[in-house]
Amino acid sequence: MVSRRGTEVSPFLAMDVLERASERSDVIHLEVGEPDFAPPDRVVDTAVESLRAGNTNYTAARGKPALRRAIAARYDREYGVTVDPDRIVVTPGSSPGLLLALAAVVDPGDGVVLTDPHYACYPNFVRTVSGRIETVPLRAADGYQPRVDAFAAAVDASTRALLLNSPANPTGAVLDGDTLDSLVGVASDADAVPIVDEIYHGLSYDAEEHTVLEYTDDAFVLDGFSKRYAMTGWRLGWLVAPPDYVDVINRLAQNLLICAPNFVQDAGVAALETPPARLDAIRDTYRERRDLLVDAVSDWGLDLGYTPQGAYYLLADVSDLPGDAMEIADLFLEEAGVAVTPGIDFGDEAADYLRLSYATDAAAIETAIERIDRLLETVDRSGPIR
Repeated sequence: MVSRRGTEVSPFLAMDVLERASERSDVIHLEVGEPDFAPPDRVVDTAVESLRAGNTNYTAARGKPALRRAIAARYDREYGVTVDPDRIVVTPGSSPGLLLALAAVVDPGDGVVLTDPHYACYPNFVRTVSGRIETVPLRAADGYQPRVDAFAAAVDASTRALLLNSPANPTGAVLDGDTLDSLVGVASDADAVPIVDEIYHGLSYDAEEHTVLEYTDDAFVLDGFSKRYAMTGWRLGWLVAPPDYVDVINRLAQNLLICAPNFVQDAGVAALETPPARLDAIRDTYRERRDLLVDAVSDWGLDLGYTPQGAYYLLADVSDLPGDAMEIADLFLEEAGVAVTPGIDFGDEAADYLRLSYATDAAAIETAIERIDRLLETVDRSGPIR
């Protein structure tokens, strides 16, 4: 018999759409956050050199010291924050880091507060540790910025964590420093801990990025190599733990993860040495793609209501089109050959929206725009979807 926990885990719709879209050769993929850039050459070369050197054995669960030192140096370089490398645990992707953090903090029935919209998998992580989910609604009119008073109203005596994401998936919103500092205060007042997903740091366009570690040591930070360095399949991330949680996180990692791949950790050191100019050029390219897609959504007569500040996603309101967002996503895929993600994947507040990713190249985005242009010309917006 399947466990209740297993039954309650919902599908990740973006991956379901990807699976369907992959059955066709003509589809343009705007449904998943898969960078179309290659990893830096030095990263690939380092991985190969490490493999040839025989670095295929286990490492310490918390990761190789050289990589943890390199990650700590990044916080000093980018934010002026000193992080003890002993607080850093290297993980096989950032998602296992979230599992470790929640497992260390949440007992059955404890509350975890997250935004709505939110990354699709967050609720399933909370359910996996038998936590209770509370949400704070966000609005496009506010640029999807959270109201601190709404977070304060959502916490109670059972709240153990505030789960935040900046730059955010699926909205592209970036938390400003004052808001992040205030949310740290909300967590502290509730005797809860912030868990902040910073995986899209380095991909902000119109806003200054702040790590939560600028405001407190008593927070978990998730980050990794997938987005900035186009290393999604390499499965390499890290978790920065509050000092009081270092030992328990290490014990959980020893039991649940064993370790991240040895030679991939060496490649991570090389990634962190990537010249800033290369990362700046990638960010500028994403900004150009964002602007292209933002203009197109407006031309389609769909309501955006904000401009994404980071990551590589936007949410488009399709409530003026006939049918619900699931049906419209199906229409885009079947009739236009453009794969997008239904917003319900990201929470009730996104149910009338589609998430579009601009992680693919500009030429493909332009073709997708042309296809959707032609499709929408045939749609009777006053009648049922065909």
